[in-house]
Amino acid sequence: MEIKSEISNLATNFLNQNFSIGIKNIEIQNTRKDFEGDITIVLFPFLNEIGQNKNYFGKQFGEYIDKNSEDICGYNIQGGFLNLTISDNYYLNFINSIKNSLGYGRKKSSNETYIVEFSSPNTNKPLHLGHIRNNLLGYSISKILEANGKKVQKVQIINDRGIHICKSMIAWRLFGNGSTPKSEKIKGDKYVGNYYTMFDKIHKEQIKKLIDSGHDKESAAENTDIMKTAKIELTKWEENDTDTRKIWEMMNNWVYEGFDMTYKLLGVSFDKNYYESETYLLGKDIILEGLRKKILYKKEDSSIWIDLENEGLDKKLLIRSDGTSVYMTQDLGTAVQRISDNLNVKGMIYTVGNEQDYHFKVLVQILKKLGYKWADNLHHLSYGMVDLPTGKMKSREGTVVDADDLIYDLIDTVKETTEKLEKYQSSKKFLDYEEYKKIALGALKYFILKVDPKKNILFNPEESIDLTGNTGPFIQYAYVRIQSILKKAKIKTDVNINYKLNEKEKEVIKIIHEFPTVIENSYKELSPALISNYLYDLVKSYNSLYQNHNILNSESKNSTSVRLLISLKTSHLIESCCDLLGIELPNKM
Repeated sequence: MEIKSEISNLATNFLNQNFSIGIKNIEIQNTRKDFEGDITIVLFPFLNEIGQNKNYFGKQFGEYIDKNSEDICGYNIQGGFLNLTISDNYYLNFINSIKNSLGYGRKKSSNETYIVEFSSPNTNKPLHLGHIRNNLLGYSISKILEANGKKVQKVQIINDRGIHICKSMIAWRLFGNGSTPKSEKIKGDKYVGNYYTMFDKIHKEQIKKLIDSGHDKESAAENTDIMKTAKIELTKWEENDTDTRKIWEMMNNWVYEGFDMTYKLLGVSFDKNYYESETYLLGKDIILEGLRKKILYKKEDSSIWIDLENEGLDKKLLIRSDGTSVYMTQDLGTAVQRISDNLNVKGMIYTVGNEQDYHFKVLVQILKKLGYKWADNLHHLSYGMVDLPTGKMKSREGTVVDADDLIYDLIDTVKETTEKLEKYQSSKKFLDYEEYKKIALGALKYFILKVDPKKNILFNPEESIDLTGNTGPFIQYAYVRIQSILKKAKIKTDVNINYKLNEKEKEVIKIIHEFPTVIENSYKELSPALISNYLYDLVKSYNSLYQNHNILNSESKNSTSVRLLISLKTSHLIESCCDLLGIELPNKM
């Protein structure tokens, strides 16, 4: 039985037998580092009912548990806290019992399916720094769900229609001269993005001329020649004009080829793509059904709305007066479609920036009112913005932080920094490009994922590759060092359970012991940051053991055996955590 559950049962029995307090489950905490002990029972909740001095009560409590548990070897009382010391024997038995280290802490697969949506780009420009955080979060959460026994379908909704797509198309028609990404030797998404930027530049020049001739700013923005042409292009697309659709499909395919290259570079993948051009009409039938049931209402101008003021929200437009749908309409239809596409769907997770918090609150409430019980299982994985020290991104002006450029620049920085190191120059163990790429992507992914999703990030490339801080390369270097140690030794699968653990050894084992709880909590909170920060604590603790005690040539065969076993399990746990974060580990550094 897991130690906390065992102690909880003993504590329940003690309170029942001695004080007739019927408490089924007692929360057991990890002991604070400034107290002696390993786990703690908080006494305050029972003191009023018992009417005893906390020290006297704590002594009785501690003696009972110490006497009845083979795994507890002592206790102490600090104020209203009963701190219990777990025996070395328990910890040695525990670490010796982990046979499948890479599967440790993970739950058996169930039939519960979760749909995780992430990325969801527009097909008028390449992926940028914000997309990197989105993709890393969505992919990591998918891995965490799987580790908790869930089946996962990774999806994205690709925004492949609308006026923004037509802007790139019109600029290409006017200035492309029949060129292609291949003829210009430019990645497809960047090639199309250049025309989107070109459209915006020309549009602004034409706005200025209209304002100078007496138009107000709003009127000018809607009536430039190039904007009028884009609107005509959108109308032709909606009317299924053959030539327009042909160019639309061609340019989107260029973008998809570019996206696929970026996804491969990032190490993320999808099980299914949904396209806005195929889903934007899906919600209309749902809206009309809601209108028939009088859940929704129609205004005099024929627009359709829902009133959510009683839910603390507002009145929301769902169909415009001209009969066209809004984004909410599409999201309603897509949600229903996804649920119908999959069996045993337990929940759906939308990985979308925090500027859409209100949108998803409204989406859930509308689905509930329309009678979809599964709406309670929709979750918005909301995350903050990412900026560089140089400032914020402005995609329309072409100053967006391109995802590919950022990654390749980071790879170059890792290579340059590494090759300047005296240790590298003297070792003659040269790294190839793939190793540099693993280190750079590890730095990027760890830096992004170690931060609580709700918080904004200032991504500092130089800080991310530091070998001594809370970084990906710090984790990777520790792993490579452990692998080097293990190659020099023969691992014994069993250790002497009567061995007396020192403080450093015990600390690492205690952290390993917590891993199943961390995996479960990272799922409950939808936060890869819990995995990242756990991993840092594990590596930091192991490094302290390594620096203070010899691993291979220790004071005895028993200590060598124990430390090698700790090293092996630590390396497996680093692999497991990095897998959950989508981080590859290099063979050498």
